[in-house]
Amino acid sequence: MVTINGEKIDAAGKTVAEYLAGAGYDDKRIAVERNGEIVPKSQYADTVFADGDLVEVVSFVGGG
Repeated sequence: MVTINGEKIDAAGKTVAEYLAGAGYDDKRIAVERNGEIVPKSQYADTVFADGDLVEVVSFVGGG
């Protein structure tokens, strides 16, 4: 199980890109942190979640 934004999800073995697409995220307006480190967008397709990972997906919103 992977903890994503505080929720345990069966995402082990999926890439960041696979998870984001399946969860409906727009990868142009988010940042992903895995185990305390930011995952570069260029590595979303190559970064695979493992059991026990702690992940935060943060969406950016405009405003002023």
